[in-house]
Amino acid sequence: MTSAAGFRPRRASVRHQAIELELFRHLLVSIAEEMGVVLRRTSYSANIKERRDYSCAVYDARGDTVAMGDHMPVHLGAMPLSVRAAREAFELEPGDIALLNDPFRGGTHLPDITAVAPVYTRGSRKPSFFLANRAHHADVGGMSPGSMPLAREIYQEGIRIPPIKIQRRGKLDRDLLNLLLANVRTPVEREGDLMAQLAAIQRGATRLNELVAKYGAARVASNMGALQDYSERMMRAAIRALPPGVYRFEDCLDNDGISPDPVPVRVAIAIARGSAIVDFSGSAPQAAGAVNANYAVTLAAVMYVFRCLMKEDVPFTAGTLRPIRVIAPEGTVINARPPAAMAAGNVETSQRVTDVVLGALAQAVPELMPAASSGTMNNLSFGGWDPFRNSAFAYYETIAGGMGASSNGDGDSATHTHMTNTLNTPVEAFEHQFPVRVESYRVRRGSGGAGRHRGGDGIVRELRFLTEADVTILSDRRIHGPWGLSGGSAGKPGKNTLIRNSREIRLEGKTRVAARPGDTLRIETPGGGGWGSYHPSR
Repeated sequence: MTSAAGFRPRRASVRHQAIELELFRHLLVSIAEEMGVVLRRTSYSANIKERRDYSCAVYDARGDTVAMGDHMPVHLGAMPLSVRAAREAFELEPGDIALLNDPFRGGTHLPDITAVAPVYTRGSRKPSFFLANRAHHADVGGMSPGSMPLAREIYQEGIRIPPIKIQRRGKLDRDLLNLLLANVRTPVEREGDLMAQLAAIQRGATRLNELVAKYGAARVASNMGALQDYSERMMRAAIRALPPGVYRFEDCLDNDGISPDPVPVRVAIAIARGSAIVDFSGSAPQAAGAVNANYAVTLAAVMYVFRCLMKEDVPFTAGTLRPIRVIAPEGTVINARPPAAMAAGNVETSQRVTDVVLGALAQAVPELMPAASSGTMNNLSFGGWDPFRNSAFAYYETIAGGMGASSNGDGDSATHTHMTNTLNTPVEAFEHQFPVRVESYRVRRGSGGAGRHRGGDGIVRELRFLTEADVTILSDRRIHGPWGLSGGSAGKPGKNTLIRNSREIRLEGKTRVAARPGDTLRIETPGGGGWGSYHPSR
């Protein structure tokens, strides 16, 4: 039976629903993206406005993810636990905004401060939606400038913020803000970045209320639920396409910065009937050093890898994770207990979790998986007193490396991969704001692994200090390079060097250095692994 217009009603209805769902997917993602634009444009620090080390997302009334900006995977996969922590801590009333960074109460590592807020629609007594953003602050106190120290316990890493209201019914809690600012080295910059986060929340709330005014709360909520259900169906289909079985893989961090011993991360992935169990049992006990991650970080890494199995246009929502169970035993390096030091867990261990999940899945579908990428964010932080500007300074950055090759081609060079998604700091902005000179910034030619397809090359970055600086490096893949796949060779390990009075001093992957005026720090990042057996013609 057809209508007078010649359309089958059910088919037309299905088509209409699909069009509406796609419309709402883009509407909701655009809200998260616009929040990110506001956060970036109103922030003070180079790490946020230049490197874009932030993330924004939209959540439904239950706190489940419905839309994300194209931001940082390590943030976005973990932020739902921040929303949950804030909701469990207290009732979020209209105009409230909560802050938190405590890894044991919804955070990941202390420099990442998350803002969480409810959105009440007209006439609602409970939140209709939630918004959150996370930004990496270049200093939150602690024993080292940049707050990424070689710590043994979290108390050395900076100020811990449990879920607490920075804004109540639209009014900023200035006393609380002053308390936070009294514990950091660069309070003006911190206040500017925090206010940017609050402004981004306000913009998101405005856009959500406009959406409800146009379409109605029930219709918006219905499409949020439908988007999650669709993501779940697509993820189950992607998992169903994998050969059933149990796939294991093991890799390690070079060390924890305290002991020279490697820190193994192990996984077993069971694939069956459209579901996956990702079990990290057997991974190393939590470490003495700062490489410990929490469950949220591990979850984010797993979510990222499995999301990569789906087509790009599938919405990234809470439904994506429904078919996946993650087992991360407490007291291990991938789910540490207090008072473990956590600074590098978010940035280094997250990359190793990604590597082992990719490595396990490569046993099932090697043609779909890439070789290992650089496997480290090459974290550099430094600070001190700037005599030229007569003020304290603190800087943090991650440095890109080589991407692993795949069956489709060579890996990209000089790229932030996997759990990071940031840019670099432009040399001009860097030198304008900090007492350093960039002596060299180039591709590390030949560092990618050989193979049918070559791994991408890493980076060489040389910085000359114009004043004394307290420098910390948290990096990995300095002993063993990123592994190749299907016969490809490993990429070259990274290398850290201090040049003082023309003498080169080899530095450990995780180290703290008192730099003098005129010292040059050279960081050479790992290349990606190669894919496929090597052919001399390449």
